[in-house]
Amino acid sequence: MKLAAALSGGAVLALALTGCTSDEGNPELDAWAKKICDTAPAQNAKIAAADAAITKAAKDSPPKELQKVDAQAFQDLAEGFKARATLLQQAGPPPGVEDGAKKQQDAIKKLTAVSTSYAELKKQTDELNTKDQAKFASGLRKVGEEMRDVVTQRKSALNALKKLESGGDTKNALLKQEGCKEAAAAASAEAAGS
Repeated sequence: MKLAAALSGGAVLALALTGCTSDEGNPELDAWAKKICDTAPAQNAKIAAADAAITKAAKDSPPKELQKVDAQAFQDLAEGFKARATLLQQAGPPPGVEDGAKKQQDAIKKLTAVSTSYAELKKQTDELNTKDQAKFASGLRKVGEEMRDVVTQRKSALNALKKLESGGDTKNALLKQEGCKEAAAAASAEAAGS
């Protein structure tokens, strides 16, 4: 069973931002953007590495190795998405943005749901029977089906983040930050390569 297929469309939650920066400053919004951009790239890198590990292991790994790699990757994904939710909670809503608090809470809720789903996938993967090929294949198929649902959750979380990040002057404030410039460049390169 190729689990890689279930990951298609599960874009990393990089700050996929495009556009020009504004000359007008908003110190409060800039400070909020700095909180987001200082740590988001590291979390995104962890998520991307876990996705890559799952894709690679799905190609040719024997059952025990596949189980080990996938379980660790699901753990990393759960932690990465939880960290994104925690970061947003700590940063608070973007200052001066209409419905900022509502958009922030929506993104936190969806990121947390994705984290919980990956933790459940890790548990299911840990319980796979690697000694019986038929049972392993059957269990792996169930994990693959669950992964498709999680990919849908990830898209929903990404959309919630985009809404939060594009409100008012938020996008410009984020793009002024070095960490978010790097994340946007990485997201653009990833999109061009796929």
